[in-house]
Amino acid sequence: MDPEHSLGRPLLTEQALSGQIDLHCHSTASDGILSPTALVSRAKSAGVTLLALTDHDTVAGIDEAEAEARAQGLTLLPGIELTALWGRRVVHIVGLNVDRRATALVQAIRLRDQLRRDRAQQIAERLEKRGFAGALAGARTFAGEGVIGRPHFARWMVEAGHVSDSGKAFKRYLGAGKIGDVAVPWPDMAETISAIRSAGGAAVLAHPLKYGLTRTKLRALLADFCAAAGDAVEVVCGQQNPVQTREILSLLDQVTVPAGEPRGPLLASLGSDFHQPDQPWRALGCVRLPAGVEPVWNLWQTGANQIQ
Repeated sequence: MDPEHSLGRPLLTEQALSGQIDLHCHSTASDGILSPTALVSRAKSAGVTLLALTDHDTVAGIDEAEAEARAQGLTLLPGIELTALWGRRVVHIVGLNVDRRATALVQAIRLRDQLRRDRAQQIAERLEKRGFAGALAGARTFAGEGVIGRPHFARWMVEAGHVSDSGKAFKRYLGAGKIGDVAVPWPDMAETISAIRSAGGAAVLAHPLKYGLTRTKLRALLADFCAAAGDAVEVVCGQQNPVQTREILSLLDQVTVPAGEPRGPLLASLGSDFHQPDQPWRALGCVRLPAGVEPVWNLWQTGANQIQ
């Protein structure tokens, strides 16, 4: 077996940690603008030495990204961003360094694939009733072989001249409370964490500040995430106000691991959440962890890839 890999997944070298680290980004396999090849190339140009491709509910771009990463001399962690429910609220759980062929993960992806297809059909039907003919076919042209998401509808609406930019498409038609906001019975957070860990990966709560929660609710989310055996929290996501970072760290200090569990506190992760080049606040490699936190990549420096 290659001494730098376990089950085909990277064990980290000093070289992988010598530059910028970005553990959350998206390609054309989900709702990103760049192909996996172009994404890895851009990350390399930005000084990234450790990258995780975390497309929404799919690992379809990993093979292509891995091939380019080898060519570029960059370490790629196979990842995914799974959609889940915490109560009635949608949350996103990033899986890092997963075995993408693991049964639990394959089943989790298959379920979400069908849920996304059903949602796309419902969104298209709603838009059609509002006079936007050809919505499904139009969104499909942007999704390619991937599953259609709301960003694909937004891009189609821009190209068709219905709105001037994607932001307006969400504000008027696709965002929360609008006609394109279709409720989906996503799997719950605990089940999602279990699927990631069953695939040998680390479960990371993505962008906790983007859920619009009060401090009390966010503390409850972090506590429930920890109780469900989550591994880490995205302490930094994109260019972030230092005050916000300190707020997350303060809340994490209040979360305790359930009694009797043989594991330490929640670890710290980070990512740009890159989707497209014209968003400098989410540029690849733009993120840094604050001092004094234990990074999630420590899990893979010892060779112990399977998280206990």
